[in-house]
Amino acid sequence: MAKRITTLSFLMASLAGFALSAQADLVVLQYHHVSDSTPPSTSTSVSLFEGQLEMIDELGIDVVPLESATRDALAGKLDSREQVAITFDDAYESVYSTAIPELEKRGYPYTIFVNTDAIGSHGYMTWDQLEEVRDRTGVTIANHSEDHGHMAKRPDESRSEWAQRVESSLDTAQEILVDRLGIDVPMFAYPYGEFDEALEQKIEERGWLGYGQQSGAIGANSDATRLPRFPMANAYGQLNSLEHKLRSKALPVDASTLPDGVISENPPTLSFTVPDAISPDRLTCFASGQGRVDLKVSGDEVSVRAPDSFSSRRFRYNCTHPAPDGSFYWLSQQWLDLSRPED
Repeated sequence: MAKRITTLSFLMASLAGFALSAQADLVVLQYHHVSDSTPPSTSTSVSLFEGQLEMIDELGIDVVPLESATRDALAGKLDSREQVAITFDDAYESVYSTAIPELEKRGYPYTIFVNTDAIGSHGYMTWDQLEEVRDRTGVTIANHSEDHGHMAKRPDESRSEWAQRVESSLDTAQEILVDRLGIDVPMFAYPYGEFDEALEQKIEERGWLGYGQQSGAIGANSDATRLPRFPMANAYGQLNSLEHKLRSKALPVDASTLPDGVISENPPTLSFTVPDAISPDRLTCFASGQGRVDLKVSGDEVSVRAPDSFSSRRFRYNCTHPAPDGSFYWLSQQWLDLSRPED
């Protein structure tokens, strides 16, 4: 069930202008480690990272600060320039020693999302290092929770127990960032990219922007508490597909009407409504580990359901549609199976 429905007049106005708009959307890249010696599933090799930055430069894409660009994208205020923001989750040491020097050579801004309990531990940045980079031009440091816990409500957890646990992690981390670094940035990155509607509500109540790990671009119809980012680890950040991601646009679907990511059936069904400018027969959707998935179309309503159940805790449906300029409109739905163990 959708958590928030925008007014019909706003939605119709925003979608009506879609077909004629030359406006670009914001692409956000998400990294963990930038290293050749850390776990491959969350690492971007040094050479690949350098190649990604070189491609951004060669394509003439503007690298922009995350918060201001996100707010402009949500307000429909971006112009025709292609823009990308660069983010790092967890504040790993390799970000400080390897990624930051490459970014600063190019004058690129970036954001580091910090889970505060880990700072100073082996393999992570120290508070002194965070304080050092905080004062540099174009650097933002923001909240990634206190303990990097799984923040969706657990099946054996009462609503009040969950609220106490989550609110403590959110607010303690923010207080530590204020105390240690003097910053109070209204942005949050969900640990593991996991969220549900109740957690989104906590983020909204605090006036924060909430970023996941599902792919896609941020546009005027995106939801401020489930914002997409493209994971850039080795498996997903290869250069042969990077240009399509860097030039992607948000599929013009009202993201606040998308379902809660916590599944009640396996496989789940994703349904959404497309505007006239989108032709359902040109939509292509994929399910994690299952490849291309057939669609059901009824008028302007599209339904996507994978043929087989999923065995993983987290998985996605990704849908794309060609754009007139050769880029792709992109929508990704993150799913979460709470019956599967936490990792």
